[in-house]
Amino acid sequence: MTSRSKHRQPVGDMFPGMPDLLTKQPPKATDGEHVARTLDEAIARTFEILGEALATYPIVGSYGLFSGGNDSVVLMHLMRERMDALLHVNTGTGIPETTQHVRDVAAAWNVDLHELHPQNSYQDLVLGKVLAGRGPNAGKRAVWQGFPGPVGHKVMYRHLKDEPLMAFRRSVVGDQGRTRKIVYLGGMRWAETDRRFRNAEAIDQDGAIVWVSAIVHWTDVHMREYRARYRCQQDHEHAQHRLCFDGALPLNEVTEHLHMSGECLCGAFAKPGELDEIEFFYPEVAGALRDLERQAERAGIPACRWGQKPPGEADSVPARPASPFPARTT
Repeated sequence: MTSRSKHRQPVGDMFPGMPDLLTKQPPKATDGEHVARTLDEAIARTFEILGEALATYPIVGSYGLFSGGNDSVVLMHLMRERMDALLHVNTGTGIPETTQHVRDVAAAWNVDLHELHPQNSYQDLVLGKVLAGRGPNAGKRAVWQGFPGPVGHKVMYRHLKDEPLMAFRRSVVGDQGRTRKIVYLGGMRWAETDRRFRNAEAIDQDGAIVWVSAIVHWTDVHMREYRARYRCQQDHEHAQHRLCFDGALPLNEVTEHLHMSGECLCGAFAKPGELDEIEFFYPEVAGALRDLERQAERAGIPACRWGQKPPGEADSVPARPASPFPARTT
């Protein structure tokens, strides 16, 4: 039994409408934010959180970070009429079906979608072709080489996800970050992991970006009840992405196969056998990763196996950060 399961062992499933609770107050929660509430009360609090951000800062745009994952789609569905657009970071190393799911859902909702792309590719990062852009090693030393383990996640996140998001921010606010700010809506929750429980804040202003975790207070039961309420449950041939009726909650089929969105497969926190699992459902994706393994091996790069900790990396490594709001570096 994990430490998390020791703290949150349910005595049984809950009926719709019953209040759920977190077992302790998250350190960054204000008084009352974490108390037991029904799904409808949790939804009302979600709208309040966004309203507080809009009332506090000079917001010129609100954007939902849509990865295609289970929590992400719930938040985007709930807030789809309260955002200016959806953002999806196409890392170039994910499952293409997830990106297509995001495109299809945005079109079905008639919501603008900005598909963002990193300047440096995952392949170039692994092969050591991305050189430092500043500091004493600028233009001389690679920022990374080989497939990453947990220690390398920060580098992968910065180049594949953070930089595209920062570039989009600049395209909206320019150099007026003091007087113009944007909201990035993401789906971090206190109940999801111990690390997220410790570090999450509902509203976190960082320069010109106001990061809003609008379902931070939702429990797993709230998530299950929301899916049961809004996703098609009929015994019939479902429409694509289960968009069977107006207002239906979409389903990304990739999450059914892999239990994750698969929008970024850098492999830093891959579990044993994960590449084989990907290969079973998405052989072309796994084939590209295995081809990159062969390229890395031919180049003499020691860390030439996807999903395996690089040689010499310590066993004690940072916990997986709380996407989509991990510790940000600039």
